[in-house]
Amino acid sequence: MLSERKAAILQAVVEGYISTSEPMGSSQIVSAAELDVSSATVRSEMASLEEEGYLQQPHTSAGRVPSDKGYRYFVDTLMEPHTLGRSQQQKVSSFFEKAQGELEHMLSETSGFLTQLTHYATVIVGPPAEVSPVRGVQVVRLADDQALIVMVRANGVITKRAVPIDVNVSDDAIASASRRLVALRVEAETDPGSSDKDSTKLLALFDAALDEQDESPVFVGGTSAVAGIFDAVEQVQEVLQVLEKQYLVITLMRDVIERGLEVAIGSETGVEPLAECSLVVAPIEVDGTRAGSLGLLGPTRMNYPRAMATVALVSQQLGTHLREGAS
Repeated sequence: MLSERKAAILQAVVEGYISTSEPMGSSQIVSAAELDVSSATVRSEMASLEEEGYLQQPHTSAGRVPSDKGYRYFVDTLMEPHTLGRSQQQKVSSFFEKAQGELEHMLSETSGFLTQLTHYATVIVGPPAEVSPVRGVQVVRLADDQALIVMVRANGVITKRAVPIDVNVSDDAIASASRRLVALRVEAETDPGSSDKDSTKLLALFDAALDEQDESPVFVGGTSAVAGIFDAVEQVQEVLQVLEKQYLVITLMRDVIERGLEVAIGSETGVEPLAECSLVVAPIEVDGTRAGSLGLLGPTRMNYPRAMATVALVSQQLGTHLREGAS
């Protein structure tokens, strides 16, 4: 635990650097922290904080900037809870009052909306399809040798599967298999059976296709905001490549939440290209069950109080919207 004076200095460095993106000098800190000590005393304390790993000194400046450890101490110990202003809260409420359409469309729109609010890149991992009951199933013939299965779940997730079929299979056999599939998936009834061998084969084929593991949908918005984080084009490209890897994004979001964190700072993400980024996350919950996650990706000098408050509000409103849409 830091002394009161060191904590005040660290807080002044973090808040000043977040605000100006410039390293903080001792005279600035004396003024910002309202300390009744000399600049020499502050410099001594800053040197101590640097030795302890809370601050670091860019080689181009005599000022200090926070390290990942310094940001972590700020978030966990020094940061005051932030409440969004009335206008921001109203924007969020208005957005979800108007939000409609299929789940995928709504999550994509939410991702873009969150970027507009924060000017950071956003990531939303939607609910896996299997968490919601099946509302409808339909099979249509696309071509002589291909059928399309469409399954709609109560939460708006639509699963589509293109399945190869024998060219000699009749439309009647497909219709029969489709009716039996509805009985299995929607009405939760035992397969009514059929003397039609083609229908039975198709039912097994269609049912197996729907059992294929669905990945949670991932929506990434505001990737252009990543360009403002780094000076080096190579770093921008590396971060964008991470965001393009759906499995990695899902794993990262899940890992941060399961570690009990609201924000992963720099190296805490465990992903090297994100070493100069922070990821603010919140679970999306529907009736107490986690149904996805929402996150903001920005520079380590992001405005943590505002970012965390925004993510918390949007995730809560999104969960409420999903619950109401499924009822």
